[in-house]
Amino acid sequence: MKKLAVLTMVLFIGIGSLLSGCGSSTQIKQAPQTTLGQELMDLDKARQDGIISQEEYNKLKKQIVDNRKN
Repeated sequence: MKKLAVLTMVLFIGIGSLLSGCGSSTQIKQAPQTTLGQELMDLDKARQDGIISQEEYNKLKKQIVDNRKN
């Protein structure tokens, strides 16, 4: 009797988890991927426009390149 109760509970949980996704229209959207070259060009433009200093540019450039290696 106890096994039947456990089996019934497992079935209800399994069916419930399967049905919880039914009818959902949620879509996963990925952020557009930029190339390494585009990121570096954007960073250089920020430096040329005076938005960031040369020191900040060097630090951020290193971070971008290092992150792409991983």
